[in-house]
Formats: sequence, C-alpha cells, structure tokens
Amino acid sequence: MDPRSAILELQQRLNREVLGQQALVEGLILGLLANGHLLVEGLPGLAKTRAVRSLAGHLAARLSRIQFTPDLLPADITGSEIYHQEDGRDEFRFAPGPVFADLVLADEINRAPAKVQAALLEAMEERQVTVAGSTHALPPLFMVMATQNPIEQEGTYPLPEAQMDRFIMKLRVGYPGVEAEAEMLRLVRGEERPDGTRSQTPGLPQLSPEIVFAARRMVHDIHVAPAIDRYLVDIVHATREPRPYGDDLAGWLQVGASPRGAIALDRAARAHAWLTGRDHVTPDDVRAVAADCLRHRLILSYEAHASGVDADRVIAALLQRVAVA
Repeated sequence: MDPRSAILELQQRLNREVLGQQALVEGLILGLLANGHLLVEGLPGLAKTRAVRSLAGHLAARLSRIQFTPDLLPADITGSEIYHQEDGRDEFRFAPGPVFADLVLADEINRAPAKVQAALLEAMEERQVTVAGSTHALPPLFMVMATQNPIEQEGTYPLPEAQMDRFIMKLRVGYPGVEAEAEMLRLVRGEERPDGTRSQTPGLPQLSPEIVFAARRMVHDIHVAPAIDRYLVDIVHATREPRPYGDDLAGWLQVGASPRGAIALDRAARAHAWLTGRDHVTPDDVRAVAADCLRHRLILSYEAHASGVDADRVIAALLQRVAVA
C-alpha cells in the first residue's frame, strides 16, 4: 500500500472511532504529516483523549500518557539520574521519563505550573532531553499532543507564549451533531462488557512508522510557488502590522505571530495539499489551515476581548483582506 492510501485509511479508521469530530481527526493527521506537536482544546467529554489514543492504537508506536497535576515535577516527565550500587561500584544511571515515547499525550497540560510545562520545551523544539549535563535523543516519531479545557480557570496555569508557539496547530473541539451523538451511544454500548471493561477493536494491521516517514518525505516535496510563499508570509506579517488592513484589526491585535507561525503555516498547507491529492499548494490550502496554525499565536487587545472578538474572527477577517500576490 502506498503511503497516501495508508494515511487515508488511517483517517477513515479514526473517523469510525471518534464520531462527529472530522475536523479533529483531520488535524491529528495533518500534525502527524507535518511532524509537529498539537494542542487540542475542548470541553470535557468531547473525545480529545480518545482521539489521541485511537491514533496511537493504529500506529506501531508507543504511547505515553502524562496526567498533568499541580504537584508534578519536571523529573516526572524527563526522567532523572538514579543512584545504583552494584559489584562494589557506585554510579548514577539515567532513568528515562515518560517523554521518551513515540507519541506523548500531555493530558490537561495547563494544570501543571510553569516549571513543569517548561520541561517539555527542549523536547518539543530540539527533540532531545538534557539531564545532569548529558543529552538524550528522543525517538524519531516523537510527537506531543496536549489537551486542555478552555473554561476551567481555578487550579490552572495558562501556557506561556513560548510554550504555545511550539505547537504547530491548536485544534478546537466542539460538540458533535445529533446523528453523530446517537451513533456514539451505539458505539460505546457495543464496546461495553458486563464486567465494566471495554472490548478491544478487532485486530487491524497497525501502520509502520516507516509509512509515516515516507509520507512526510512526500509532503516535503510538495511544490510551493513563490506567490504562495509571499501570500502566507503576508498573512503572518498582517498579524504584526494590521493597520493597512483596517482600523478594526489594528485595534484588536496586540501581538502578532512569530516566524514560527509562517513555518507552521507552510508545513501544514503542504500536508493539506498532499492529503487532498495535489502535488502543489494552493491559496485554499493555506486558508484551510490558517486558523489552526495561528489562533494560539495571537495576543488580542482588551478592546477585542471587551467586544467579544476571538482569534478566529481576527484570522477570518485577515483572510478576507490579504490578497494573493
């Protein structure tokens, strides 16, 4: 099976297990193809964790789940040096933490303080962990998928801008439709057992990491015309200098996206083009991923918050006003 057919089959499998959340599933696939980390935000019970676990279940990859809590320590994530005494010798050995996995589910990441969140910074950016002066490489497939609840404020620690900027996309999860929720009841009912456990999905062949790597190489080779490069750079630049695009945007935007925003937009747009079967990026590919790539990189003004304007509305306005070169 060629890489594209395998990835499309993976997307279909996830849609059968995570009902009514096609946008979330597509975002997970795009993040996997773009080799980036994902922040998934939504209310409790909207299948955020289920989606990530389903993705890991269909890949021949090791999933590590970290439940973020206020008393978590950085060493609980990265690992630490452990003292050993053997055959009369005393030595310290590195015991890898749960971050040493192919897929890392950082559940409720905003429930841990900044020093714990910062333990992921080097891992997410450099794909390595440094402990006691020694650097340890992470697995080639390494990918962090973090979840958070958008409405709970008590006992939470908002992610700093430097942490947010390391996520290639921020996916927002909404409620499923009526038909999807009815089908969900039947799906969960079929998974239940009288002893309280859940039945396992019949054995489907798992996708090898080599298929993912091959797909990423194909995504890398997707053609991007100079006009598209200029278009996505203009969008990102407009978040920093919005005045030419309207006084309303200038009043709403306080801080725009960093250069990482342009890089994320480029990588996600190429992944979107490849997933839809094209060998080149179009403006529609850029528009399709713009909100997911930029919404967490913008800092809005007090005026915007007071007027009920969110980042998605700002990005939609920018996409209407920034022209293709």
